[in-house]
Order: sequence, then C-alpha cells, then structure tokens
Amino acid sequence: MRTWLVRGFWLGLLHGAVQTGTAAVGVHSPEAASSTRYIAFGLVVVIGVLWGALDAWRGLDGPGMVWFRAALVAGPLAGVVGVVGRSLVDQTGIEALGSALTGGAAFTALLVMVSAAIGTGIGAALPQPDESRQSDAPRPRAPRPGAPQSGTR
Repeated sequence: MRTWLVRGFWLGLLHGAVQTGTAAVGVHSPEAASSTRYIAFGLVVVIGVLWGALDAWRGLDGPGMVWFRAALVAGPLAGVVGVVGRSLVDQTGIEALGSALTGGAAFTALLVMVSAAIGTGIGAALPQPDESRQSDAPRPRAPRPGAPQSGTR
C-alpha cells in the first residue's frame, strides 16, 4: 500500500475521532470543552511531528510529497468522520458536511502538512542509524567472469 495513503488514512481518522471526542466532552461537560480542544489539537500535532520525524530519520524517499498527498487524503476523510461522529454525539446534521469538506478539510490538510514538515526537519537533523549508513553506501561490484578488467587492454 502507498505510504501516503496509510498516513493520510490514519491521520484523517485520528482527527475525525478527535473532533467527535471534543464534541462529546462539550455536550457532557461544557466547562471542560475549551481545554479539551487544546489537548486534542496538540495530540494531532504531536502525532504528525513524530511520524514525520520517524520518516525522515528512517530515510523515506521524498517525504515532502508523501506528506502532501497524505494531507490531501486526511482532510476530507477527517471532515466526513468528524461529521458522522458528531451526529452520533450532538445531533449534527448533514448541513455540516459542506463546511467540513471545505474549510475543515483545508485546516486538517494544513495541520498535517505543517506538523509533518516540522517533524521531517527534526528527523533529518537527528543522527542516522548505523545500519542505514552501511546499506546506503555503494558496494563494489565484482567483475563478471570473462569481462575485461578496467584499466587493461
């Protein structure tokens, strides 16, 4: 499966679940709703930063494009999951889907891209594991039997 699809799917589900959770807290305990939003927002950001750092540290090819595509998947998915989840909690109707698929999806996509970009920068600055350095080094090729040796005529 494509790496960007996996990242976008899970972060979209996470953000949609966070929207549902904050709506549930707001319904059952309105005084705790504002602090819960900040904690939930921080959770999504931390997951994006950690996953982006892990990708850069492991040496993922083209992490910027991977996370861009992941954000394009995560945005609309989080909007749909958030509206469906909130409809179970606070009777949000289908009229919320339009704004969730436009402004909400754009916010989620930006959140995923920025947090992953920060994580990618952090991961690239970390020292790389020794195994990847050895596997990335070019290996000398053994000459084929019967092939002329380089430097001889």
